[in-house]
Amino acid sequence: MTTLHDELLMMGNAAVEAARQLVRLSSDQKNRILIGMARELENRQGAILAANAADLEAGRVAGLNAAMLDRLQLNPARIKAMADGLRAITQLPDPVGRTLRRWTRPNGLKIRKISVPLGVIAIIFESRPNVTADATALCLKSSNAVILRGGKEALRSNLAIAEALQAGGAAEGLPPHSVQMVRTADRDAVRELVQMEGRIDLVMPRGGESLIRAVVEQARVPVIKHYKGVCHVYVDKSADPQMALSIVENAKCQRPGVCNAMETLLIHQSVAGTILPHICKRLSACGVELRGDEIARSIVPGMKPADETDWPAEYLDLILAVKVVPSLEAAIEHINRYGSRHSDAIITKSASAWRRFARDVDSAAIYWNASTRFTDGGEFGFGAEIGISTDKLHARGPMGLEELTTYKYVVTGTGQVRS
Repeated sequence: MTTLHDELLMMGNAAVEAARQLVRLSSDQKNRILIGMARELENRQGAILAANAADLEAGRVAGLNAAMLDRLQLNPARIKAMADGLRAITQLPDPVGRTLRRWTRPNGLKIRKISVPLGVIAIIFESRPNVTADATALCLKSSNAVILRGGKEALRSNLAIAEALQAGGAAEGLPPHSVQMVRTADRDAVRELVQMEGRIDLVMPRGGESLIRAVVEQARVPVIKHYKGVCHVYVDKSADPQMALSIVENAKCQRPGVCNAMETLLIHQSVAGTILPHICKRLSACGVELRGDEIARSIVPGMKPADETDWPAEYLDLILAVKVVPSLEAAIEHINRYGSRHSDAIITKSASAWRRFARDVDSAAIYWNASTRFTDGGEFGFGAEIGISTDKLHARGPMGLEELTTYKYVVTGTGQVRS
């Protein structure tokens, strides 16, 4: 009888072999495979929607909330968006085989630093079935094999999508086992997967903080993390009031349940009395619950009191913590203490204040007079993203195709030996 350990080990071994074949594919071959995958997704729309309907019904019985059900739900428009996303990846430059640097040593050795795939990537994710297609496309374009493990709530949908991708890709020359989906909802599968040293080169968890921490605690292979997005907007003393109003509203209200939405507003004490009431009026009209420190509540008495648990909180909801600070330095100190190194913004007319903010705030993305909502692969011009990293090693911020590669040195000689 095959155990879960044995099954995943076989998947890992097959993925390693697939990765060795993927690196040999040309850009044209990879693009044809992506187009074949997109075509098969649309051809199998009926089967995918039937599988998704079963997942949705099981989710309702299990008591999933409306937001979770919305993330889970597929429809013809969402399937078309997945297929279009695959086709869009074909228009992006191939990240593999680029010469990153070249030089010649005094002894005549010619050295090139070239981009190469990471190898085998495991992606562990929750809720959204479209991640199956998005992650597959990015991994294929960067010549990486991928093992996908979705959440139990979307198991039928994910399997139906993966089968369409595998079939469409195989028809255009996709090496076997390049795309594999773990077929069980057993939580032990995650532990087994992230401990497959020598077979998995990188694990990327996409989901809530509890999932990511569980992966990190169990992993024996490298993990790129994004625990949470505690993003700040700081309104400086020289901020344009109308700009501040527009950016703050967008950063909080445009889509509050995502990781690049603002969770804490900081405002300089010299302008808090004039600007904060207008900001709070606008946010309250949008349904935002405001939680302020003592000074903020003295200016806008209707706020609820904020406590120490609010400053590091990722609400993912129409809730905002508000703090009045005495200086730029105090704003920077607060962000570095309570933030999650994701995305933080300053609104100011002062170039010197911006330079200090950009230098001293330790986050993946820093904004001057713009909303934090732009931290996204598509908005950055990457075409797509496989996730957002708040780590510092290998990749940071939105991870597109280039972040799914590493490099090696290719050295050409004419008989040189080292003395």
